[in-house]
Amino acid sequence: MINALRRVAARADERGMSTSEYAVGTLGACTIGGVLVKIGQSDWFGDLLQDVIGKIPDLLPF
Repeated sequence: MINALRRVAARADERGMSTSEYAVGTLGACTIGGVLVKIGQSDWFGDLLQDVIGKIPDLLPF
């Protein structure tokens, strides 16, 4: 029982992220955002989006 309490107390100091973890997380988020922007600017994605939006009226029941 006492050992379990010591382990819980030791883990209490590990809450949250350190500065380096924030840096890695921010870099990862920016990388994913950059990839999504590049995909969004590509011609095939624009054509796909236009096709999907163009077919919406055909799917409506009225």
